[in-house]
Amino acid sequence: MESAAETFGEATASARKSAKAAAKSAQKNLSTGTYKAAYGVSYGLVYATVFLTELLPENNILRRGFEEGAEAALEAASKKESPAKPAAKAKAKKKTSKA
Repeated sequence: MESAAETFGEATASARKSAKAAAKSAQKNLSTGTYKAAYGVSYGLVYATVFLTELLPENNILRRGFEEGAEAALEAASKKESPAKPAAKAKAKKKTSKA
């Protein structure tokens, strides 16, 4: 009877270990799949837009819109502040307003 209980206990421990390994593997595969999907969508959109822009004549209004929109987006992204920066900026404003 003890042998059966020990075997059952070992099987339970082994099953838990296998389930943890399977869950870890599934999470890794899901993360990898999500990354690759996001990468593919991003690459496809940017590549298609650049390709289309290069096909259009220099003075085309659609080309100018794509180019200026891309420049504005890059500028906005570079100006985007992290949560820590606004506090430092507020302190700098207080110092300059007191002077």
